[in-house]
Amino acid sequence: MQKQTLKMLAGLALAVAASVAFAQAYPNKPVRNIVPFAPGGTTDIIARIVAEKIQAQLGQTMVVENKAGGGGSIGALETVRATPDGYTLGTATVSTTAANPAINPKINYDPTTDFTPIINIAATPNIIAVHPSFPAKDWKSFIDLVKRSPGKFNYASSGTGGIGHLQMELFKNLSGTFITHIPYRGAGPALNDVVAGQVPIIFDNLPSALPFIKDGRLVPIVVAAPNRLSQLPNVPTFKEVGLEPVNRMAYYGILGPKGLPKEVVDKVHDAVKKTAELPDVKKRIEDTGSLLILNTPEQFAQQIKAEYQVYKDVVTKQKLTLE
Repeated sequence: MQKQTLKMLAGLALAVAASVAFAQAYPNKPVRNIVPFAPGGTTDIIARIVAEKIQAQLGQTMVVENKAGGGGSIGALETVRATPDGYTLGTATVSTTAANPAINPKINYDPTTDFTPIINIAATPNIIAVHPSFPAKDWKSFIDLVKRSPGKFNYASSGTGGIGHLQMELFKNLSGTFITHIPYRGAGPALNDVVAGQVPIIFDNLPSALPFIKDGRLVPIVVAAPNRLSQLPNVPTFKEVGLEPVNRMAYYGILGPKGLPKEVVDKVHDAVKKTAELPDVKKRIEDTGSLLILNTPEQFAQQIKAEYQVYKDVVTKQKLTLE
């Protein structure tokens, strides 16, 4: 019995030593960060701002790799299927960890069990904006027009099942309007077509839409945020216009596949947090209209679970489907 106990203790000591050695060695090569949308959208912007400066904290470069499609599910699934060694991570969004899984029964992952949450970097408002040629350029005229013209107008989103799609469908249901959905492979391509006048309306995250709003190439209508934004003081929130259930912000975090070692989680968490807190990085993120969150892995895990449940309830109550 004593020999068995000694063997067990020796085995445990070896495992601990191996874990410590792994943590000290990690990372010894570049780390991939899979962004599940096309370049140019908010997810891509936030990921690249952090990746540009993280080497000093992480000890290796972080390579952003865009894997678009399926409302973010293709890139998310690649993260799920990666070896849990810390060399393939993913950027988490509300689309990939809540909205898309809630509405799409064919997605082959569970956002609450198939990932290892690491850190939520930032939260950002969402916005409905229109092309300058659109006849309505403020909330009152916009809602009056779309109510009078069911089916006449189209809107673009980052993809089927993404947060832009699901929140706009919720908006339509609650406001009694009908606007046709045009899905894209990310916010970047969607924005390009709306700015070009190919599609008149977009539901997007503020950071990717804001530069076009500032340049006068998009007109903001209504925003999902706790309060009116300093960048857009004349634009009401969904809560103000009586649509509080739509008034939800998006988030952008880092996660890995299920089973990621705690030592890796801690190292990546600390590196991302310290990088995002650098004055120039913090300013760049906040200049997009985003708010830094930088919570713990446990807090981020709870946030994912809560947001997923919210959208499951929305899908059930509003009887939303992908068809």
